[in-house]
Amino acid sequence: MSLYKTMASQLIREIEAGQLPEGSRLPSLRQFAKQQAVSMSTAVSCYQELESQGWIHARPQAGYYVSPLCHQHHTPQWAQFVSRVSQVRQRYVSPAGHNGPLGISTTYLDDVALNALKQSFRRVSKRLGQRLNQYPHPQGEPSLRHALSTHFAKLGLHLTPDELVITSGCMPAIKLAVEACTQVGDAIAISSPCFSGILDLLGQMGRQIVEIPSLDEGIDLDQLEQHLRQGSVKAGIFCTSHMNPQGITMSVQQKRQLAALANHYQVPIIEDDVYLELSYAEHTPLPAKYYDQGGYILWCGSISKSLSPSYRLGWCLPGRFTTAYVQQYTAAFFGVSLPIQLAVADFIESGHYAKQLKRRRNRLLNLKQAYLSFLSARLPDEVKISNPQGGMVLWLQVPHLNHTRFAALIEAYQIDIRLGELFSTLSLYDDCFRINIGFELTQDVEEALNLLVEAIKQSSGVEDEV
Repeated sequence: MSLYKTMASQLIREIEAGQLPEGSRLPSLRQFAKQQAVSMSTAVSCYQELESQGWIHARPQAGYYVSPLCHQHHTPQWAQFVSRVSQVRQRYVSPAGHNGPLGISTTYLDDVALNALKQSFRRVSKRLGQRLNQYPHPQGEPSLRHALSTHFAKLGLHLTPDELVITSGCMPAIKLAVEACTQVGDAIAISSPCFSGILDLLGQMGRQIVEIPSLDEGIDLDQLEQHLRQGSVKAGIFCTSHMNPQGITMSVQQKRQLAALANHYQVPIIEDDVYLELSYAEHTPLPAKYYDQGGYILWCGSISKSLSPSYRLGWCLPGRFTTAYVQQYTAAFFGVSLPIQLAVADFIESGHYAKQLKRRRNRLLNLKQAYLSFLSARLPDEVKISNPQGGMVLWLQVPHLNHTRFAALIEAYQIDIRLGELFSTLSLYDDCFRINIGFELTQDVEEALNLLVEAIKQSSGVEDEV
């Protein structure tokens, strides 16, 4: 057994024995490494192992703490299968229906951020003058690209403003990347399960797909490499941090290997990093793009999850595909709203963006713990619940679920969740579903969750004592 896993097992025994009570603060990583006489990387691996199992959690700028022990449920098991080229034959976007709090992956904008944004818009409107009569810069306003470059440099990802292209959100950035790298009929590798919006986008664009199985540490890179070697895929699209819907974050080793595969086989990989900055840990993970030596990863992101979806603002770092990407962009768009670009740039440069990110991550961590506690207290032990280390969704797996009855009850109870069938072209996730955890446990949310629990018990063989 690896040293870090041995150390993690020892800490688990201490937690179970009550020597490390629930809520107690653990030594800092530096202190822990010194106490155990190990390297920092070993200490980090140990804490990450404990985090992945739900024994501890990080509070931004506060350190690591022992998690509540009420989450006794196992995490979902990932379907293993042989990847093949397949067609997207139906729409995978959930129809607009009840629009409840458990459906769309989102959260609210706090008053502090809202007031700071208002101030940014006021400052920008005073400076704009006659620029209000002009189209925005086709690649994105220089001030915003500079603000983003400076912001990400603080996280360890260094890029120049000239490398960025500003888009109207992450999905438009991904769509442009697909158009720049592939043609109709090409097969694109994706994770399984995969965000339903990506499936729907590729179907509309006439691309085929190859679903790559998920693993605890990321995806089955061996199967991906086999397809790259055979030339059966022309590109890949992968969310690498806090994947939607499964909540997995690729390990550092996986991200390194993904970048290495892209460069070795000279196949573009589109990295969907919309959840990157919503890590519950003190440090934001680096994207696979960080390890990209030859520019084969097209890194896409937006402020839709980290700030607000209403501004429709994202970006792409297209690497060696910049020329083709910009050509596609300028042919189809006239740029993103100038006032919004300048206001967001001001919001970032003023320091308010970084501050609200800290608040949002801390709130989402607390919400995750609250949702896990609520569900764990009401669902049978057999139900498997993910324990993500970032983002704002939970993925649940119910053994022996009668999918047809469950879907009918969800509709009858008017519960807005995302059924597992929306995240794959394969019939692998009929016993799974995704819920949003971005809202406080108000009376309405608790009522929806209680109805969800009731639907699960009526549709499965897990109505035993809780």
